[in-house]
Amino acid sequence: MEANPRWVALTAVAPVAWGANYFVTHEFLPADRPLYGAALRALPAGLLLLAVRRRLPRGAWWWRSAVLGLLNMSVFFVLVYAASQLLPTSVASTVMAVAPLTMMLIAWPLVSERPRPAHLAGAAIGLGGVCLMLLSGVGKVSLPGILASAAAMLVSSFGYILAKRWSTGVDVLASTAWQLTAGGLFLLPVAAAVEGRPPALSGQSLLAFAYVTLIATALAFVAWFTGLRHLPTGTVGLIGLLNPVTGVVLGTVVAKEVLTVQQLGGLVLVLAGVVLGRPRRAAGGGTVRRPGPGVPPEASVRDRSNGAGVRCG
Repeated sequence: MEANPRWVALTAVAPVAWGANYFVTHEFLPADRPLYGAALRALPAGLLLLAVRRRLPRGAWWWRSAVLGLLNMSVFFVLVYAASQLLPTSVASTVMAVAPLTMMLIAWPLVSERPRPAHLAGAAIGLGGVCLMLLSGVGKVSLPGILASAAAMLVSSFGYILAKRWSTGVDVLASTAWQLTAGGLFLLPVAAAVEGRPPALSGQSLLAFAYVTLIATALAFVAWFTGLRHLPTGTVGLIGLLNPVTGVVLGTVVAKEVLTVQQLGGLVLVLAGVVLGRPRRAAGGGTVRRPGPGVPPEASVRDRSNGAGVRCG
């Protein structure tokens, strides 16, 4: 498994784009059309990636694309949309910040990745930082919103680990395109049946959807799934904590909000958690993996940054 810092930087594109997406969706997209909002996010991005990587699924990837598209795109997008409408952003982000721990626990049985103590410590520190940044002055909390946010976290964590388990030998761009396309196709008929006609979009809304489709979905998910392929699950989960950090920074810079001492301290804790859980580099540029129980020390495997070594899943 590669530990090149470039994979960390590429993976970080996803949570940063998703953090900005909260602001764009809240400010410029219709608040009462979660099904169409999710469909218009997934399907155009999937078709765009499919046009770039002209490759159709083969064999088991027909049903795998359907399963992953339903989990990672259809259900997840709708739940996140609903949670963002029912909850203050701080509460929704805090619930989603439990994802690193959830991903580590799910990855253990599914892809045989035992979380390192540094990953668990980094997740705890990062979660504490998110709470410190965002849990201030929160009003009445909606129970349906909490349930929607928690469900989104669980569904996406499980879907991401399934994608990691099934990713061996499959092009990342193509598999992402299949998932997004399948997710969008699932959502369109449901949206038409439940919400009626598609919403009328202004020029500003169209520009916002362009960002959501191109940056926060197509680019972000390619970066995220690439990171899941090349980095330990614990590291990817911790990088995801940059999502709420981006929201706070964006609010400070764009909305002219004041960054309090409490928020600044939380920001430092989150970044410390990400750094603590980063892949450890060994001499020679690889990452040394400790042998499992019953395996002699000489059986340790050093994964080189050129892709050789042990693959998970």
